[in-house]
Amino acid sequence: MHKVEDLKIWRKSIQLSKSIYLLMPELPKDEKFGLINQIKRSAVSVPSNIAEGAGRNSNKEFKHFLGIANGSLYELQTQLILIIELNLTKNQNVQTLIDACIEIQKMIYSLQQKL
Repeated sequence: MHKVEDLKIWRKSIQLSKSIYLLMPELPKDEKFGLINQIKRSAVSVPSNIAEGAGRNSNKEFKHFLGIANGSLYELQTQLILIIELNLTKNQNVQTLIDACIEIQKMIYSLQQKL
C-alpha cells in the first residue's frame, strides 16, 4: 500500500480536478447535464482511481488503477479540446488544463514502469 497523500501524481490530479470545477461555471448552463457533468466525472475519476490503486494490496492492482486513471485523463483531455472547438468559453486557461492532463499522463506512465 502507498500513502496517497505522499504521491505527487495524486496531488497534481487533485489540483487539476479543482481547476476543472472552477472552470465549469463559465460554460453555458444548457451544458449542465451534458458536457459539464461528464467533464466533472472524468476529472474526479483521476485522483479517485489513483487513490484506490494506492490503497490496494499489490503493485499489480495499483498499476491497473493507474491505467483506469489514465483513461479518464484521455477522456478529460478530449472533452477540454471539445470545449475549445465549440467555443464554449473565452477562458484561456483551458489549454493549461490540457497541458496538465498530458503532464499527469506522463507521470502515470513513468510510475507504471516503476511498479
